Amino acid sequence: MKKGLLALFALLIFISCNDNKTEKGRILVIVSNTEDMGDPEKHFAGNNLWEVAPPYHIFVSHGYKVDFVSPTGGKVPFSMDPVGISSYTIKYENFNGNVENSLTPDLVDYKNYKAVFIGGGYGPLFDVSNNKDLLSIIAKIYENGGIVGGCGHGPGAFANVKLSNGDYMVKGKKVTGFPNSTEITKSWAKEGTLLPVMLEDQLRENGGIFQTKSNLNDKHDVVIDKRIVSTMFLPSSAIVAKEMIKQIEN
Repeated sequence: MKKGLLALFALLIFISCNDNKTEKGRILVIVSNTEDMGDPEKHFAGNNLWEVAPPYHIFVSHGYKVDFVSPTGGKVPFSMDPVGISSYTIKYENFNGNVENSLTPDLVDYKNYKAVFIGGGYGPLFDVSNNKDLLSIIAKIYENGGIVGGCGHGPGAFANVKLSNGDYMVKGKKVTGFPNSTEITKSWAKEGTLLPVMLEDQLRENGGIFQTKSNLNDKHDVVIDKRIVSTMFLPSSAIVAKEMIKQIEN
């Protein structure tokens, strides 16, 4: 009798562990290979760890497989120290093992993904926002019913996505990202003068209904409109990921 109970207990643990490992689907995270802004002082571009690692943690902890893709593949540059959720996901969820082996665009089949996310850091403005292959992947995931998410400067990287009808994906949709009013006060990119484009300007130019601090109840609010999920600043990056999951599962 005791052996039978032990066997049943072991079986239940096995089933439980395997249920936890069930993959609900895949989410694509786009990252930048650009390390600096090309100026003599070598201002860092790259990716902001705090805008990529927390969403990664949310995705994998909810049962989704995450793949990283970058313009040229391989290892990508990050700023910020690994603390909090970032430190946890690096130590226990193989964040580094995945992101340091980012795919090249030609290895990505859009049909495999339920959503695509782009975090901040200035890098994506330099080499994602004008990469035809990556913009095409985003468009195809979106037109296949997928969710598009971005935080900080990430929405600037999908501002130029065009759909099959020729319209920009953001046209007529509420969207937000790192605003001009904040950009011009920061020295990180010399008040925005080192950037190839001002994110807010590009989203507006392509028909996006840009949400500013005056439009939002709180500057850390997440904006959701027709399967596009965005926020201005890094503290809400994980909330974007949670809202993306809600969109996927609903």
